[in-house]
Amino acid sequence: MNQAARGAAALKDGNYDEAIKQYTTALSTHPNAVDYYIKRSTAYQRSSKYSEALADAEFAVFLAHKRAKRELIKESQLRRGIALFFLERYADAEFVLNIVKRLDEKEKTLAIWNTKVTNKLQSLEEGDERGKVTVKEVPDVELPSQKEEDTKTAPSAESQPTAPAPIAPTPASKIKHDWYQNNENVYFTLLARGVPKDKAAVDIDADSLSISFPIEGSSHFDYSLDPLFAKVDPSRSSYQVKASKVEFTLKKAEPGIKWKSLEGNRNTSAPSEDKPTIPAHVLASKSNEQPPSYPTSSKKGAKNWDTVVADDDLDDYDGDDTSRFFKQLYKGASADQQRAMMKSYQESGGTVLSTDWSNVGSRTVVPEPPDGMEAKKY
Repeated sequence: MNQAARGAAALKDGNYDEAIKQYTTALSTHPNAVDYYIKRSTAYQRSSKYSEALADAEFAVFLAHKRAKRELIKESQLRRGIALFFLERYADAEFVLNIVKRLDEKEKTLAIWNTKVTNKLQSLEEGDERGKVTVKEVPDVELPSQKEEDTKTAPSAESQPTAPAPIAPTPASKIKHDWYQNNENVYFTLLARGVPKDKAAVDIDADSLSISFPIEGSSHFDYSLDPLFAKVDPSRSSYQVKASKVEFTLKKAEPGIKWKSLEGNRNTSAPSEDKPTIPAHVLASKSNEQPPSYPTSSKKGAKNWDTVVADDDLDDYDGDDTSRFFKQLYKGASADQQRAMMKSYQESGGTVLSTDWSNVGSRTVVPEPPDGMEAKKY
């Protein structure tokens, strides 16, 4: 496996220092490889080395334009725009992201970054330098020489290898968070450096999220969202503790719902209003001593259909045709089909009869009166 392949594997695994090292080695022999600069820029950005990420992205833009490769130009400009955002050069980031949009309106991450940039620009005061465009479409850069690239990977003969400096943890008072969403997921990021993976306690519940971990030199950090704006699916949600942040991917329990904030004010202890409560007698199985009774307007009261259908001689049954049909259908139905029949008929006021429990079991069956008639509540 060559250096570029090792770099790609390290980048995929979140080992950004190793990715930077491997791509730097690869660039020492292929100094004009646009993709290597793009990938190393990505690794720098995810390591919070934003100045280095911008430098590599601008090298990539310059080389991509020399090659006139549209896809490489788009990818390098996207990395450039992201690096400018993290350097708080918001107007410059917007300028570059507009270039990306011109090259490929369908770039899947573009909407997310445009939203982030727009929100930052709207919060700036008038005259703020971060709101001024200072960049050009193609940057003026001087590519590093072969010798300069070699010195990044070749240690000096007089120097000894040193262990990497430990990451200084972010103080509790300076830990911030960010989030965005799409139709399927909510992406929540806690911007905290040096979170100990083995000591971080994370709990993702359907209605809440919490994380706590010790911070060297201080007591403890605790953060919770309870309740979340809407329910999530804990079994399909996940998180990753990285060098400079903790990333959460929360799977929406109901896709398509737009969250207005991370935290809501709903009452999670009460039954959900939009989900019907199924009466206990409907959920009861046939083995119950008191099976559900069929609603009727008869002066004799409700029939026990389990008793009626126990009679095998349908020819001797003296009810009307509708009741006879119901009896025949009920007798040959499975337990779930019988439950569906009783539930649909009762809840719809006698206007719907369904044998599909998977269809009616989890919802309230609304009345469907014949044309020209109106359902009334009594």
